[in-house]
Amino acid sequence: MRIAGAPISWGVCEVPGWGHQLAPDRVLTEMRELGIAATEFGPDGFLPDPAILARYGLAAVGGFVPVVLHEPELDLAALITPVLDAFTASGAGVLVLAADAGQVGYDERIELDETAWRTLTGNLDRIAALAAGRGILATLHPHVGTVVERRADVLRVLDGSEIPLCLDTGHLLIGGTDPAWLAARAPERIGHVHLKDVDEELAGQVRGGALRYTDAVAAGMYRPLGAGGVDIAGIVRALEAFGYRGWYVMEQDAVLSGEPPDGAGPIDDVRASLAYLNGLP
Repeated sequence: MRIAGAPISWGVCEVPGWGHQLAPDRVLTEMRELGIAATEFGPDGFLPDPAILARYGLAAVGGFVPVVLHEPELDLAALITPVLDAFTASGAGVLVLAADAGQVGYDERIELDETAWRTLTGNLDRIAALAAGRGILATLHPHVGTVVERRADVLRVLDGSEIPLCLDTGHLLIGGTDPAWLAARAPERIGHVHLKDVDEELAGQVRGGALRYTDAVAAGMYRPLGAGGVDIAGIVRALEAFGYRGWYVMEQDAVLSGEPPDGAGPIDDVRASLAYLNGLP
């Protein structure tokens, strides 16, 4: 299997005030100790130079890039070209876009009118074309607290654009989309996969507005693979049967309150997730 890691599993996030941020050396060293072969970049600025990955024996998968896509004055070339330059220089092949709502964090949501939706879907296809011209696969990541969060939003992207999706099993479930249903309904549109398992009770509270997303993550909403309510094994089997040959990125988002002791903390959950994936038939 093509299994990769992500710094967010170690609590490293682009949201200001998210929690204690671990240093790159600790995160990348622990990835190497676990035998992970590749990783996404993490938030902008986390890696002083993406070339550092080679020192830890890690290949570059790509990265998560939130972009406000619904504004008509968006200069796509000026915005995306530097990102694609960096990805090309690092040998990264997957651009994971999120339809940023233009707010800080992921605890609120906005609604778009018809004009803004047409702008968004058109910009998705334009970015996908720009990326393809550089040999990079652009995908759209449905994500809590972004414009594309709920099932209706996901279907609107599928119907209104050609961009592949990043199947994030956690964000989809929290937003009200069964990831197994989506993988079965549109396997040809799955270009990248983020694997999360989820505490369904906490996910339901977020979906119903009783709990903020950030607070739910801090409370342990994301669980090691196999320890939550997502049918990870069934999703992987279905995608492999269809012919998916992309990455499976382990992403159990975490909020850290401080520096964990050496050899403990997020590494334990990632180790458990890795063991689960390696044990799949």
